Amino acid sequence: GILLFRDFFVGGSWAFGRSLAISKQCLLPFSTNITVHVEKTTTVYSRNQLTTMGGNKQEDDTSSMDVDTPTPAAPVHKKKKGIVTPSASSETASKYPDMSLAQSIHALVMMASTPGGAEPKLDAEGAKAAGIADDLNSTVMAKVGGSEVENPSLYRQLKSTLQWEGQPNCLSEEELNAMEESHTKKLSELEEKVEDASENAGDMEVLEARFDVARFAAKSLSKEAALEAYDKVLNLPKLSSGKTIDALMESARVASFHGDTKKGSELIDRAAKMAADGGDWDRRNRLKVYSALSKLLARDVKEASTLLVDCIATFSCTELCSYTDFIVYTMISGVLYLPRTELKKMIIDGPEILSVAKDIPAVNALVNALYDCDYKGYLHAMVDVQPVLVADRFLQPHSGYIMRELHVLGYKQFLDSYKSVTLESMASSFGVSTAFLDMQLSRFIAAGRLTAKIDKFGGVVETNRPDLKNAQYRDMIQKGDLLLNRIQKLGRVVDL
Repeated sequence: GILLFRDFFVGGSWAFGRSLAISKQCLLPFSTNITVHVEKTTTVYSRNQLTTMGGNKQEDDTSSMDVDTPTPAAPVHKKKKGIVTPSASSETASKYPDMSLAQSIHALVMMASTPGGAEPKLDAEGAKAAGIADDLNSTVMAKVGGSEVENPSLYRQLKSTLQWEGQPNCLSEEELNAMEESHTKKLSELEEKVEDASENAGDMEVLEARFDVARFAAKSLSKEAALEAYDKVLNLPKLSSGKTIDALMESARVASFHGDTKKGSELIDRAAKMAADGGDWDRRNRLKVYSALSKLLARDVKEASTLLVDCIATFSCTELCSYTDFIVYTMISGVLYLPRTELKKMIIDGPEILSVAKDIPAVNALVNALYDCDYKGYLHAMVDVQPVLVADRFLQPHSGYIMRELHVLGYKQFLDSYKSVTLESMASSFGVSTAFLDMQLSRFIAAGRLTAKIDKFGGVVETNRPDLKNAQYRDMIQKGDLLLNRIQKLGRVVDL
């Protein structure tokens, strides 16, 4: 064939059109069709069609070089692609269980007094700093018991935990029993639709009916009933990989809503394996957020940070968390593990981060103070961030760990700039007393988190930058000694 490029004939040049017709008839006088390649596309033209590609069709038709040609071949039709199962995007994905409700319930639990009489983990001042509304308790009570959720199982649990008994508008046990009876009837109706679809309709109708049952259970029934309903969806025959991933992600949300971290992690791992084999882009992108928050709960903050940063510009997983909460997770995990250059590029100057920075002033001040080496402002920002960590259901289990790592990060960055510095000067930079700083540094140095030593008599902190090769050598010697000891113990056992 003749290889053509777009730049040659996209202008309708008469000279090229005529030369193309002449070349066609001279080189391929006995050929019926010619295949023209334009970049990545391939088109089959008949000889008459190729002749008329010139600028003056009439002159080409009367050319003395025309020859008789057979009837043009029938046009080649491309095969239509098979139907692709659409992804359950953030607009079409089930909004139940409502994860914003789970955040509100967590905040109320943190503000509630424990049965032993201990102080709540989040006092009134901390709740205000975290942006928690004063009427959150009544809002949650109305939402769980109202028509929006109507979950008697969850209502009973919160009634005991948050001590709703005796409060205005609290539902009685008779009202909760009536609600359960109504749900039983509704569930029976949905199951009848499943049976009707299996007898009189196709697989897609059965799948939709099963999803309706599962989503109703996720909204208004217990965790066990919801997970069982999703298991029935997953056990359907001929279930596509896309719908399987959707069902697994919705099941993981049910487990996460009820605080079952282990079950949620297992479901997310199953979905991730399926997505690696053939999931579409939208599902893989949303699944990254699921995996990141699962790793955040497992305290794998470094891996979570990598996944969260990848999703900054493409976040669409609004059924799991709000965009503002997502940015908080990204900034907190990023400040702990991102290098300064990437922290500046991805977090501090990132347009997506800047768009919501005004809504999270404490977290934004923390990151900027660390980058600007404003250590006094950094510690003040840590005090403001602590209530934000406690009020969030994904960050609260590790709030102590995060605060400790933030302290280490600030002290390490400061000491990296000096070979030795006085305790008094360092305490002044951080805005704390020398006694407090001495206690903190000694604890982190003893734990091996800071490579420094304190001259208590001289009041000086001296940094020790370990040589990487010597550190690797010492590590090899230690592991070698451990291996030899194990071999000796094994040898004595074998001799016996």
